[in-house]
Amino acid sequence: MQDVSTDLEATKTGSPEELDRRLDGTLIRPTSDEYEAARAVWNGMIDRRPALIARCTSVADVIASLGFARQHGLPITVRGGGHSVAGRSIADDALLIDLSSMNSVEVDPEARIARVGPGAVGADLDSATQEHGLATTGGTYSATGVIGLTLGGGMGFLARRFGMAVDNVVGADIVLADGRQVHADETEHPDLFWALRGGGGNFGVVTSMELRLHPVGPEVAVAQAFYPWTEAVDVLRRFREFAADAPDEVGCYALAVNVPPIADFPEESHGSTAVALIASHAGAVAAGERALAPLTEFGSPLLAAVVPMPYATLQQSFDAAIPAHQRYYWKSAYVSGMPDEALDTFVAHSSPLPGPFSSAYFETMGGAIGRVDPAATAFPHRDAPFNLGINPGWADAALDEAAIAWAREFFDAMTPYSTGGLYANYAGHDDLDRLRAAYGTNLERLIEVKERYDPDRVFGRFEMAQ
Repeated sequence: MQDVSTDLEATKTGSPEELDRRLDGTLIRPTSDEYEAARAVWNGMIDRRPALIARCTSVADVIASLGFARQHGLPITVRGGGHSVAGRSIADDALLIDLSSMNSVEVDPEARIARVGPGAVGADLDSATQEHGLATTGGTYSATGVIGLTLGGGMGFLARRFGMAVDNVVGADIVLADGRQVHADETEHPDLFWALRGGGGNFGVVTSMELRLHPVGPEVAVAQAFYPWTEAVDVLRRFREFAADAPDEVGCYALAVNVPPIADFPEESHGSTAVALIASHAGAVAAGERALAPLTEFGSPLLAAVVPMPYATLQQSFDAAIPAHQRYYWKSAYVSGMPDEALDTFVAHSSPLPGPFSSAYFETMGGAIGRVDPAATAFPHRDAPFNLGINPGWADAALDEAAIAWAREFFDAMTPYSTGGLYANYAGHDDLDRLRAAYGTNLERLIEVKERYDPDRVFGRFEMAQ
């Protein structure tokens, strides 16, 4: 662990200029040329103006920034990847501790451990680990911050085989509200270690995280099957049957999407709503091709293939569908199953989609996810078979009201099939007070840890992951 001063008094400063002198990185003010770009986050709906942006390059920078904010009563937000749809990493008139430059990934291939910096995103992690034929569970958008994703749970193609990202955390270094840097693992600060695995960014600034790696790739079998919307109900029923019997190696999604205007699809289908079945297999390619073949063997697909694909390419396959700086609003719920009535409701509300970057989907849970005790980590939602996402994405601000209304109406219609639980990483603009839904029976224990490590609420009230 880096040897840095833990004396908060040494970092107290009287002006932004003093903080600027203390930083190895850069202090960005509202008058700086780079301010507009520096305050931008993935969701273009988020338009907030922090008082200062401390672009940190070291743990010492983090401590100095935290000390300055506490001395001068500035609220604090912390940004790694900045992918939170609700923009939780940025606030008006706050000090933004920007960790994006601290994006190192160090891999120990013999121990199968990756040490990840707080600014590293999924593409950084996959690039470094795949050099050694290794990987760990990560998100499905390659610009998502690895640590931010993990603090909230961490779903992805590998979760059913190797557990969620939280299930692969070996240890973490964290700067606490009082300026101390501590290490948390099973033996050091085990209460904090438990809370970091699903409890979000409520306890301090995580400056590095050690993740367990597994043999994956370099190629994996991937299924991509797109079906016309007229076959949606039948396709989703067949997907339900496939998911029920799929081996742990299979991670799969069923999505309502807009057909992209590319030559792979019939021209007459471009822009129309389709059902997409996207799945991967975390084992040998030949075994994966056999396991995934049923997804392509029914109906009249617009496109259907099971092919070997570099794992790193798979991890970037959704990027083009949700480009940065467009407008996004999410609603999400764990669902107790996919009964016919739920599928009929899903189909009735999914077409037409209210924007070119919109989707609605079922994300398959189960496997290794469900074999972890809900109390073993702060992430509680181990029994849900599927997660539902309703994610409109659009470009024109004039469509805000209509797109948001579509998502809310869709969500309300699907509520009878919900477990009542919410994945914190998918929490949208109007979900930030749904703490019980996010943390379930683990909420009281999380609040106790919050009281122990951040009694002054320097990192805000108890909230969702950042």
